Amino acid sequence: MSGYQDIDFQQARDILDREADSVLLDVREEEEFITGHPMEAELLPLSTLGPATAAEVIPGKDSPALVYCRSGIRSRQAAEKLVQMGYTRVYDLGSLVGWPYGMV
Repeated sequence: MSGYQDIDFQQARDILDREADSVLLDVREEEEFITGHPMEAELLPLSTLGPATAAEVIPGKDSPALVYCRSGIRSRQAAEKLVQMGYTRVYDLGSLVGWPYGMV
């Protein structure tokens, strides 16, 4: 078992709306992030993802952490890393292309 769950946009929206400690993580690089992202997204590039940086943006090991990137490759890698670091509720959205809930 991978330790994380693949979810779709509706499932992500439900988690973000229902769970106050959930966090939507953009694991692209800052140059990509500034071109457009969901309003509630936090930037945590895969290249900087580690125990200290994860702890800065994810409230707790049991908080829902939803990850996405451009194509789904980095989000899968980030999800695997978070699980290895002990995060228990990791969700992979894959690519955010087509996100229907607004971008900034």
